Amino acid sequence: MFVAERMTKHPVTMTSNATVAEVDRMMKKYKFHRMIIVDDGKLVGYLSDRDVMRVAPSPATSLSKFEIRELLDKLSVKDIMQQKVITVSEDATIEEAALIMYQNKVGGLPVISQVGKVVGIITATDILKTFIEVMGLPGGGKIRMTLEVEDKIGVMADVTKIIADSGINIDSLIVCQSYENKKEIVVRLDECAIDEIKSKLEERGYKIIHVVKIG
Repeated sequence: MFVAERMTKHPVTMTSNATVAEVDRMMKKYKFHRMIIVDDGKLVGYLSDRDVMRVAPSPATSLSKFEIRELLDKLSVKDIMQQKVITVSEDATIEEAALIMYQNKVGGLPVISQVGKVVGIITATDILKTFIEVMGLPGGGKIRMTLEVEDKIGVMADVTKIIADSGINIDSLIVCQSYENKKEIVVRLDECAIDEIKSKLEERGYKIIHVVKIG
């Protein structure tokens, strides 16, 4: 799954010559936490709601709302915007985008095309939505089973064969590192006689640590 498939296309942008007040109004209108700044089709920076708060007068000020707005109207975005922008390519995978956001502690990334044009934005909410859909949570009617297995060649093939030989369809499967030489396999199955599957897996020495019906 690629960023281009999950991003918000044609994102709202503003130029560096816009005033801070204009960007602030736009962010509040669309409930954004950050605004992408683009000049002549080129990404030049971004402005966050924190940047606006940093230059706005303190709430304890004696200035009126009109006076505060007038001050922000005189300040250009280019004077306070963040110029170092972390981006992701439109042909990157969702996992790559998630890793970049995690490593850099950011909640969203402008998406850049192969010619350097801003074509979208992907956020932590998009990543979370993708994870939920991959796990099939909205639909329900599935069995989620977690096994603890040894981290060795052939385990995955053996587990899936036991399930397949029982006539059960595997809807999705995720492998997570547990500890030392152990791994957890999270399998999502079509509704079935789960006790029978559990018995067959346990007979082969696999430890079932959790089973729950989704939805």
